[in-house]
Amino acid sequence: MPVPRRFDRRPPERDTTRINERIRVPEVRLIGDDGNQVGVVKTEEALAYAQERDLDLVEVAADARPPVCRVLDYSKYKYEQEQKLKAARKHQQQITVREIKFRPKIAQHDYDTKKGHIVRFLREQSKVKVTIMFRGREMAHPERGTMLLERLADELSELAVVEQRPLQDGRNMTMMLGPAKTVEKPAAEKPAAEKPAEEKPADAGAPAENPA
Repeated sequence: MPVPRRFDRRPPERDTTRINERIRVPEVRLIGDDGNQVGVVKTEEALAYAQERDLDLVEVAADARPPVCRVLDYSKYKYEQEQKLKAARKHQQQITVREIKFRPKIAQHDYDTKKGHIVRFLREQSKVKVTIMFRGREMAHPERGTMLLERLADELSELAVVEQRPLQDGRNMTMMLGPAKTVEKPAAEKPAAEKPAEEKPADAGAPAENPA
């Protein structure tokens, strides 16, 4: 439920871009409405230049000495910048890292189940950290973990790329898998097509002929 304005104590979002009379430095480096540089001029002259063209004087490089200002339609400029930002966010892909843990002597059924989880994660465009956990005397045979991880990578070669080879870290051995570029997210299931109505036999419903 929206908060009534008189009770909303949050500070309003303010546009920090300095435009027109908010530009209080004595002079600026001016870029005209055609994109060409006019040069260093007094701020009031730059403002008059913008007003003659029914446009805005916009500070685009506040840290420069003197600051750089452009003459443009600020409302249109701001809208275009917001659209570019939205497009950039839309194309950003969030990477999720999942972890699946194995034991060196894992049973085939458990291996197949965990492998199925990895396949699902890869199809979801997630990375998968595969961890082999060693206990007790298993630490004396790290090659078993290496063989298990290499077997897994080989069986998933069409779906995954190995981003980190098997690496021993204390009692654990890890390998990082990433989705191959050829892997696409599963398309949304389409509703099953309706079956065509079964055709009735040609003589269906016709009166039987009287025998001669």
